[in-house]
Amino acid sequence: MTYLKKTLQFSVIFYCILLFSQTNKVDSLRGNFTYLLKGKIYKSSPDYIHEELFSLQVSDSRAFFISEKALKFDSVFQKEFENAIHVNNKVIDFRNKSFPKTKFKYTIIQSAENIKFYESVAMTLLYYKEPIINNWKLIDEQKIVNTFNCKKAIVNYKGRNWIAWYTTEIPLSYGPYKFSGLPGLIIKISDENDDYEFELINSQPSNNLKGKIVTVNKLRYEKDAVETTREKSEELKKNFDDNMIGNLQSMGSTLTDGQKENIRNIQKQRQINKIDQNPIELID
Repeated sequence: MTYLKKTLQFSVIFYCILLFSQTNKVDSLRGNFTYLLKGKIYKSSPDYIHEELFSLQVSDSRAFFISEKALKFDSVFQKEFENAIHVNNKVIDFRNKSFPKTKFKYTIIQSAENIKFYESVAMTLLYYKEPIINNWKLIDEQKIVNTFNCKKAIVNYKGRNWIAWYTTEIPLSYGPYKFSGLPGLIIKISDENDDYEFELINSQPSNNLKGKIVTVNKLRYEKDAVETTREKSEELKKNFDDNMIGNLQSMGSTLTDGQKENIRNIQKQRQINKIDQNPIELID
């Protein structure tokens, strides 16, 4: 990539960061919960358990589910933007900068109407809608989970059998990932094979939320998002990964032979990783 094109691209990113500084001004925060995910995400390494924290931010009419690493990524971007403003720079130098990286780049919005799943493919933010899970089976069984009196529910969702523990002490019909629709907040949910588990580990008292707003940036869900289907989204991701060089060149990048070889190696590794993935959803 030539120096001029690098400068132009960094300038574009600079103005994108202007947008990143625009957080949600509409959704007042009514609940703020942190979940710990434990997941066996690779088939070839069944003993490896990936751990990652997720945020569930509840407003008056919907809930936002996102990796905390994604939130920190946006925060770092905003800090770099503010530093650039302070020294009157028009270009931001990302060399030697460390950004949090999540393995789960999506944003999920739960509401009473549907579930919306947002994820960027190349330079395009895509989203698709799914119906709320409505085939929960409530079980006459109770236990204490993380100090909450919980009730049991089970469901078969996308090829896995899930066991959920929810509490009516927090009368919010939300939970981690796409799991919602129960008569109380989901405190813990895991599949019967123990491949994936989400567990609530922290919640903010409601009296600490007065005047606060949802902190998920609109660029992750509303800004110019294009509606599609899950199948089409997966197809576009595969097409991009299979033709990374062509896609980068179509966006104006000039690549050397060495850079092309590095991209081919990245592409091969992504294809290997894709085959090795143990996804949350086994079937469409």
